[in-house]
Amino acid sequence: MDRLEYTTPNDRFYDFCLWEYKPVASFENKLRSSSLLFSALDSVDFDNRIYNLIKAIRDGIGVSRTVWGVKKLGNEISLEFYFYDYNRRDRDLSISRLIYILSPFFHCNIEVNEKHHYFMFSLDMHGDLVLGTENLSEIHMYIGNPGSTVSSGICYSLKETGTSLENFYFFFDAEKEMDDIMDKACCSAHLDTDVISVDKIFWPELKSCKRIVVSNKQSCDAIYFSGVYVDQLIFFLKKMKYPVKIISFVEANRHLLDHQLYDVAFDYRMEGKDLKILKSSYYGIF
Repeated sequence: MDRLEYTTPNDRFYDFCLWEYKPVASFENKLRSSSLLFSALDSVDFDNRIYNLIKAIRDGIGVSRTVWGVKKLGNEISLEFYFYDYNRRDRDLSISRLIYILSPFFHCNIEVNEKHHYFMFSLDMHGDLVLGTENLSEIHMYIGNPGSTVSSGICYSLKETGTSLENFYFFFDAEKEMDDIMDKACCSAHLDTDVISVDKIFWPELKSCKRIVVSNKQSCDAIYFSGVYVDQLIFFLKKMKYPVKIISFVEANRHLLDHQLYDVAFDYRMEGKDLKILKSSYYGIF
């Protein structure tokens, strides 16, 4: 693999909310989390045009300002990019600006109201879009949730046909707020704790993370473990049965990835008396 990216003394480290954290080990001459992304893309033979698109994003908005998410739905691997600007209406990085940056790659006919108080948006980077054979058909826009007693966000889907509600997100301190986390997850139409143990969701192997996010979606719920160590990432990738090449890369380079914290997630719902995991994902920045 010839796309490995190594740290520099000036590197800074961010989680999937672009919140900065201190590395948990020496990071001299180690791998950036972008190397995990490139390894995943190579392992599933993603079209090489994606690397030109990533370069255009970096050239347009800077390095380490984009969050990537590698997702597994069934046996399919997909990709999503996330963009943050917490200045909201005073933002520098807008949807319109990014669409302009990516206009050489694909077209977008979605109308965007830049007066909305969004702090984040994301794009699904599927193959036809990257190839330029399909227009951008959807933008996910995230807005704050005033009145919530914890940090919270609301996601809307923007399409040519209009705007619709997608998901709610609630952010908790994993060490200090575990009771609230449990209460939030259990208060759901997608879970019956008389039938399913909460350990099926709050995996003991990941509960030592820094932050847990509970999400309510239209047809399922989701749990995000933010700030896990590389060994916990390996455990997650194996449990979720990611492609062998992805797992092998992380295992072989564990000593070059142990300075970072990682974020992982999965969507779930009850089907009958069983808990079904619908989709899983892990995250980094480039």
